Amino acid sequence: MPAGLRVGHASDETLKSGVTVLLPDEPAVISAHIGGGAPGTRELGLAEPEASVAKVDAIVLSGGSAFGLAAADGAMSFLAENGRGFEVAGLRVPIVPTAILFDLVNGGNKSFLPANGRAAAANPYPELAYRACASALETTPGGAVEVGTLGAGTGATTANLKGGFGHAGERLPSGATIAAFVAVNAVGAVTFGDGPHFRAAPFEVDHEFGGLGLPATASPETAARITKFDPAPGANTTIAVIATDQPLTKAEGKRLAIVAHDGFALSIYPAHTPFDGDTVFALSTGKAETGPNMEPLSMMLELCAAAPAVLARAVARAVYWATDTQSDRLPTWKGRFGDTA
Repeated sequence: MPAGLRVGHASDETLKSGVTVLLPDEPAVISAHIGGGAPGTRELGLAEPEASVAKVDAIVLSGGSAFGLAAADGAMSFLAENGRGFEVAGLRVPIVPTAILFDLVNGGNKSFLPANGRAAAANPYPELAYRACASALETTPGGAVEVGTLGAGTGATTANLKGGFGHAGERLPSGATIAAFVAVNAVGAVTFGDGPHFRAAPFEVDHEFGGLGLPATASPETAARITKFDPAPGANTTIAVIATDQPLTKAEGKRLAIVAHDGFALSIYPAHTPFDGDTVFALSTGKAETGPNMEPLSMMLELCAAAPAVLARAVARAVYWATDTQSDRLPTWKGRFGDTA
């Protein structure tokens, strides 16, 4: 876990959805890259290197499709109450980029959706984000991160298995840390064909998602394209943050976000489809306690080599650690193949 970063979740099992907030102790450098064809985002324009606001106060990952973009409002309220935000004209405006995934048809109670008139309940996502921020603030900076069926991954699914929220990290030779945080709701599958072996297997560390390795032999099934039945634009999406405590500029963050997308291609097949809104944020807290300074390009090479592997591991862990809940429409990995951890 990168120094100076906290992660908080809020989940609603009845709704079958939730919110995850990444909360740096101080404003952090951000950039982002969209690789999917159906993204849902807020405040992503300022993540571009040419935009004037260099740092953000939090990143929000949310379920709820476009309705989930309102989660940013709850995070902004929490941050403003705690004195956080970009100072302008004597005021503080929290900067909270947000990305969403589509989990509206996963079996949960979506009474907040308007149906032939006024909705029966208020949009739940601002309150969930507020709770996620409060949860993050109670954690230890750089501490352990929960994974599985919680936060933005609460109601996530893949083509053949229940999805979830995943995290993986690595301490680099330079002394910096890189970590991935991902809500996996892909149109594709994270396993080879319909079997138990994860596509991310070559990058696994310490049996963190079962230790099965690659399939013993190649077969037509290992190359099979398994996707969600009758997908619709925006009905899927995997959203992630690749975070480091290595100081970065926004331009360097942009390159890191672009390269990190390879982690989706290494762990999900197919990825970046017209039906996915695959988005990766890059976040730098700049808090690394490193040894002798590396030459900038060598430092970036180290980060860019690690990012896809770390993200691929996080994707597999999200699915491996998912748990059964009421009215699930797909099995969990462990429910289908057994617990090998």
